[in-house]
Amino acid sequence: MNRPLVAILSGAGVSTDSGIPDYRGPNGLWRTDPEAEKLVTYEYYMGDPEIRRRAWLMRRQSGALRAEPNAAHRAVAELERAGVPVRVLTQNVDGLHQLAGMPARKVLELHGSARSVVCTGCHARGPMDEVLARVDAGEDDPACLTCGGILKPATVMFGERLDPVVLGEAAAITKACQIFIAVGSSLQVQPAAGLTGVAADHGARLIIVNAEPTPYDEIADEVVREPIGTALPRLVHSLRTEGAS
Repeated sequence: MNRPLVAILSGAGVSTDSGIPDYRGPNGLWRTDPEAEKLVTYEYYMGDPEIRRRAWLMRRQSGALRAEPNAAHRAVAELERAGVPVRVLTQNVDGLHQLAGMPARKVLELHGSARSVVCTGCHARGPMDEVLARVDAGEDDPACLTCGGILKPATVMFGERLDPVVLGEAAAITKACQIFIAVGSSLQVQPAAGLTGVAADHGARLIIVNAEPTPYDEIADEVVREPIGTALPRLVHSLRTEGAS
C-alpha cells in the first residue's frame, strides 16, 4: 500500500520550545522590539553600517546556533524514519529539523539558513560561526574575505525575494501531497503562507496546528490549538498508526 505524502509547513512556533522566540505571537520579537525588524530589512541593512553592527551583535548574543531540537522537531524526524514519505517546508532558518534527524534533502528552507553567510557582492558563502568568531575578535562589521563586500546571513530578509527554485520545489510538493500540516505559523507571510491554500485547492487533507487563529482556519479539515510540543507528536503518532493499518 502506498503511504500518503505528508508535507509539513513549519513556522517559528515549532522552535519556541528550543528557546528561539517567534516574531508575530503575543510576545513576538516584532511586537516587543519594533526596531529589531530593521536589523533584518535588506534596505536598512545594506545602507547603514550601524544597523549591520547591531545585527551582528544580535546574532552573537542570541544563542540561536546553540539551540537544540525539541519534541516537535524529533516527532517529524521519527515520522520520516518510520517510512512515511515526509517533506518539510520550513519558514525557520535555525536548521533544527536537520539536527533532529531529517535528511537535509527532504527539508526546504523557504527563508534560507542562519547557519551560513553570503556575500552580497560576489555571492561567496561560508559558515556563520566563522564570521561570529571574527565579531568576537573585534570586527564589528566583518567584510567578505574574498572581495571585501558586505556579508549578510544566508536568510531571506524583508525586502528580498524568496529563491524561486526553492519556492517552485515547495509548490510542487504542496500540489502532490495528500496531507498538509501547517504548524507553528501565523500563515501571514506570503508567499510561504499561500502554500496552505494551494494544498487545499489540490485536495490535500489540511491540518493547522497553531496557538493563534490563522487566515486559513476556515478551509482546514482540522485546527489544533494545543501546545505544539505535545500536539505535533500526538498527531504524528496518529499518522504513523493510520499508515500502518
